[in-house]
Amino acid sequence: MQQSGLEILILFLLVQVASIIYGVISPDTFAYVSPANIQTALEAIPLLGIPALGVGTLMIAGEFDLSIGANYIFSSIIMAQLAENGLSVWLAALLGLGIGAGIGLLNGVITLRLRIPSFITTLGTMGIWDAATLFIHGASSQPFNPPPEFAAVTAGLFGIIPAEFLWFLALSIVFWALLHQHRLGNHIFAVGGNKYAAEENGVPGNRAKLIAFGLTGACAALAGILAAAQIGNIAPSSATDLPLQAIAACVIGGLTLSGGRGTVLGMALGAALIYWIQDVLLLLGAPGFYLSAFVGVLIIGAAAIYEQLRRRQS
Repeated sequence: MQQSGLEILILFLLVQVASIIYGVISPDTFAYVSPANIQTALEAIPLLGIPALGVGTLMIAGEFDLSIGANYIFSSIIMAQLAENGLSVWLAALLGLGIGAGIGLLNGVITLRLRIPSFITTLGTMGIWDAATLFIHGASSQPFNPPPEFAAVTAGLFGIIPAEFLWFLALSIVFWALLHQHRLGNHIFAVGGNKYAAEENGVPGNRAKLIAFGLTGACAALAGILAAAQIGNIAPSSATDLPLQAIAACVIGGLTLSGGRGTVLGMALGAALIYWIQDVLLLLGAPGFYLSAFVGVLIIGAAAIYEQLRRRQS
């Protein structure tokens, strides 16, 4: 069952209005509307939002990928090493994206061929790719110093808008068209809702799931590449929380763990809300561990609300 995404949009607008009003009233103690804070938000949201687009698509298909954090690091470190060793940075980035997509497809093949839950598959491959990163590079940060033209496209400013945010907007439009306007999207929703019924009606269920796995891996790799260009290095431990945060963003955005339900708008705004929570808590001077507690409460609350709405609509 598809949604309009209206509920998450209303929630997002309400919290933005409240934050902006408080920021205008108390600009010295709550600099929410300051140009620096807005730019930081536009740079940071895509690094969660882009993986959330892939994870959300896979959740709609009824599967999970806990290895996206390991994929994010492994793909971007290989890309940076190739570029630092003289390969064209553009070709290195394409290879990084290919590695990310390949990791996602491998997860799909293992899951579908061996008929084991994707939760278990990707929990295992997460450890494999974490170990591969340490074997190839070690635990130190990998520097990444791309040429100016690459940095401009991946981490520059277009007017006042960071390039990362434009990538996020463009991908959101692509995923919206794919999921809500294309036959493949119908297949992904159908196979996530009921795989056996979908296949009985001629839907190629395994192919739809494999494409969703591949897209998830590519999104993780792209986010890693954008982060590397933005920060100038890749730390092997920098994406530990990414899988759970991406799933949290999708749940907050109205996707269900059982599959077959969700919107691209929900994925994107869910990621933005996760960042909003972190930003507000930091601006208020709250301890860092409050973020995990607040996100946990929001996940449970959002899941409960959407379940009640689903029952009323049934």
